[in-house]
Amino acid sequence: MSLPADVSVAHPHHRHGWWWKTLVVGFVLWVVTIVVTISTSNTNLVPTIILLGSFLVPFTVVLFVIERVTGSVSTMQLIVAFFVGGILGVLGASLLEADLQSGAAVYVVVGFVEEFVKGVLLVVVGWRVRPKTARQGALLGATVGAGFAAFESAGYAFNAAITSRGIDLASLLQTEVVRAILSPVGHVLWTAILGAVLFGASHGRARFRWSWAAVVAYVVVSVLHGLWDSNSTISTLLAFVVTGTPFSALRNGYVPASLAGVATTLYVIGLLIVSAIGVVILVAVLVRARKRAAVGGPGSVDGDPAWEATPAPHPLA
Repeated sequence: MSLPADVSVAHPHHRHGWWWKTLVVGFVLWVVTIVVTISTSNTNLVPTIILLGSFLVPFTVVLFVIERVTGSVSTMQLIVAFFVGGILGVLGASLLEADLQSGAAVYVVVGFVEEFVKGVLLVVVGWRVRPKTARQGALLGATVGAGFAAFESAGYAFNAAITSRGIDLASLLQTEVVRAILSPVGHVLWTAILGAVLFGASHGRARFRWSWAAVVAYVVVSVLHGLWDSNSTISTLLAFVVTGTPFSALRNGYVPASLAGVATTLYVIGLLIVSAIGVVILVAVLVRARKRAAVGGPGSVDGDPAWEATPAPHPLA
């Protein structure tokens, strides 16, 4: 039984604000754990620091999605997308990247590999999601990307902590802070764009539909991913060019101290540019999908009015 079209039934998890409450509480717990670890020199707490620091922001993204998702997407599907998708994503990417040789193009190749893996997982997780709309795809894609980012960040944090001199807590914390700040405009953003285009191409349908737009989106996000990963190398090279410093000044792979500030500035600018391009693309895709839905009339579902008018099934049903 459904309600009249002008009656809207809110999803039970919508707009409770749990995402920012979790972010605040989780951050406090992370800081407290660091303080206790330092004051007691208890290395048993290091895994807790790694897990809290690596998963806090990505899991907050999942809660943000849960409060806004509509249609047939269940909370369990989102949890599966985050954990299972994240684990399988990093495993698949590791296997495909195992034989890659270091070189100028390796970052772009990694971008194509990782976005392909996440794209496949997005299709599998979203196969039964109805209706398929750009907004639903962006939300589900952000969840898959968040899972990938969480498990990948945990690995980077672990590697930063383990040194020949023992556990380097400062390096661990620096890695976690940087990756936590950047994660929403990294894996989360790339997969959200891919999901928005992929689901938008199947607008209002129960099954996915082939579209060249999805292929173009895959190429675009893979290139953006590659530019993001290679930004450190690009900014270093630009620092030499901008200052007129000969490349022979590079000593054993280390940038001269006189160029460190310029390289860091260019690195931040590069990240901002790539992030801005990604955000603009995502907004443009969602705006275009909403306009198309408005033109489509009552039968259109990108704003999900017809689907929101149908009561969600009881979680125990």
